[in-house]
Amino acid sequence: MTEHPAVTELRRVLPTSAVVTDQDILASYARDSAAVCESHLPLAAALPSTESEVQSILKLANEFQIPVVPQGALTGLSGAANAVPQCIVLNTRKMNRVIEIDAANRIAVVQPGVTNRELRLAAEEFGLTYRPDPSSWESSTIGGNIATNAGGLCCVKYGVTQRFVRGLRVVLPDGRATFLGRKTVKGVAGLNLTELFVGSEGTLGVITEATVALDPVTAKPLTMAASFLDAASAGRAVTAVRAAGITPSLFELMDRTVLRAIEKFARMGIDDSAGALLLAQSDAGSTAAEELSQIAQLCESVGGFDVVVADDQQEADQLIAARRLSYPALEALGSPIVDDVCVPISRLADMIDYVESVAKELSLVIGVVGHAGDGNLHPTVIVDNPDDMDLAHSAIDRIAERALALGGTVTGEHGIGLLKVGLLEKELDPVAAQLQRDIKRLLDPNGVMNPGKVMRSETVVTA
Repeated sequence: MTEHPAVTELRRVLPTSAVVTDQDILASYARDSAAVCESHLPLAAALPSTESEVQSILKLANEFQIPVVPQGALTGLSGAANAVPQCIVLNTRKMNRVIEIDAANRIAVVQPGVTNRELRLAAEEFGLTYRPDPSSWESSTIGGNIATNAGGLCCVKYGVTQRFVRGLRVVLPDGRATFLGRKTVKGVAGLNLTELFVGSEGTLGVITEATVALDPVTAKPLTMAASFLDAASAGRAVTAVRAAGITPSLFELMDRTVLRAIEKFARMGIDDSAGALLLAQSDAGSTAAEELSQIAQLCESVGGFDVVVADDQQEADQLIAARRLSYPALEALGSPIVDDVCVPISRLADMIDYVESVAKELSLVIGVVGHAGDGNLHPTVIVDNPDDMDLAHSAIDRIAERALALGGTVTGEHGIGLLKVGLLEKELDPVAAQLQRDIKRLLDPNGVMNPGKVMRSETVVTA
């Protein structure tokens, strides 16, 4: 087979080890962790180790009109990093240096291929920590976290990735490199172009360096678990706690389906007879025990039972480990389609009730897990029969539309990617949708950056 001329040119501008064309190896770059989203074998995988190499790749892509799909650790769950037909995937994992930890100013400067875990360990040497805490924190990269504006288990108190991004170096689709943002705590000079790239899912350019804020390490948190007869009751408990003005450092929900899947997968001794389990943590130091006591009382007031505080760190770690096993445990049941909706906290129980009604109506297995403390749920549809795929996607669409009807959003942290293309425009005002297209066209006039993701083909809004 004759090699595509763009790949031949790619070999010329990059080191030999930075270009992958072997078909078997390329298969490992075809998709992220979204099990059922469309993917293709790329023409080549480009593995840059410097910003100048990223520039060369994007200049070449524009010259040949070849799509470029930016990638990190491929832990995403929406298909945003999936290869499209006749594309080059640009994987940044080789750009993995922690450039600087500035303890005095509590910031870190890192390349995009640094994992969340690596940054956290580097910061801990200075008595600091990086707060964003996605479930895949041990392997997901900072570049990917920024591209999807990742959330995680601790975002109820500390916020999502966006809150911690001070500045970015990015390479634009035409190959120009620039710094956006600042290193200071405050700064309002000009438009906030940094946040334009946070959550852009690789559609506007490639992140080559990030300046992120660090926090002081807090006291080891205390951990509490409460059982409920059903997930909606657990949702009502979350609403009661948040309405009381209490903000735990972690507040996670797992329904009966998820609890049973975890026990089957890992044999952790979980009592799966409950309809749902809430996990709460407080890192408030001397007042942590009092805070958990208040949470326990509120849980019991809406039907919570078996409310216990972990006796030691090992027991606490086991509870959190169970939560982090939710996805692999559900994956063991079949092909999971992970939804990601966020609703106002006061509507959490309504959202859970609706998910359960959809599962019953369509005869699907849907496990509900999520960051309940900020209204972010991950209803996960298990598909073990290819004939059920259309039903599963119908469930995803219906759940997302219900979230919008409740005043929420179609994605809280996973992004649109391929999984929810079309749903974004149901959420956005038509003029706002056109503004997004206009910005995309301005930065990427040839449409080479991650085409087909986030928004469908362009339409013109005249009013």
